[in-house]
Amino acid sequence: MSQSAITPTAFDPRQFRDTLGHYASGITIVSGIHNGEPVGFTCQSFSSVSLDPPLVSFTVMKESTTYPRIAVDGRFAVNVLAHDQDGISSQFARRGTDKWAGVRWAPAPSGNPLIADTLMWVDCELWAEYEAGDHLIVLGRVVAMSPPEWHRHEPLLYFKGAYRHLRAMDELTG
Repeated sequence: MSQSAITPTAFDPRQFRDTLGHYASGITIVSGIHNGEPVGFTCQSFSSVSLDPPLVSFTVMKESTTYPRIAVDGRFAVNVLAHDQDGISSQFARRGTDKWAGVRWAPAPSGNPLIADTLMWVDCELWAEYEAGDHLIVLGRVVAMSPPEWHRHEPLLYFKGAYRHLRAMDELTG
C-alpha cells in the first residue's frame, strides 16, 4: 500500500486560525490585582506543564494591555470556566469595559481574584516568560488550587469559533 504525499498549500493567518479552531479547548480567565483593583482577560491557551515543580502555562498577545498589569506583581490566578459561564468569557474578552461588572469573586490567599462557580482554579507565582511570535508564553508555579469539592461543573469549551458544551452521556446513549 502506498501513501501519497500531502502537498503543503500556502495559507493566510485566517486559514491558520480556522484550521487550529478544530482543536477544542477550555476557556479561562487569567486574573490578578493591580493598584488594588481586579484585572483579568479571557484566555483559551492554558495547559499543565510539570508536576515537579507544579507548573502551568498560558499564552497572551504581546500587545495585551491587561497582562502587563497582572505581571507587575509576579502572580496570577487561572480560573477555568464552567459550562454556563460563556457570558463571563465574552465580557472579559472585550477591551475598554468594566470586565468585573456583575462578576462574583473572592480573593485567593495571594489576593488574586477567584471567580465564583468556576470549574476549577490555580493560583500561581510567575515562573518565566518566553517570546513566541506575536505572543508571550507565560509559565506559573502553582502555589494553591481549588479543592476537590470545587470540581462539580462541566467545562465551557471553545470549538470552531463558538462556545460548546459537553453532552451528558445519557443524551448520547438515548
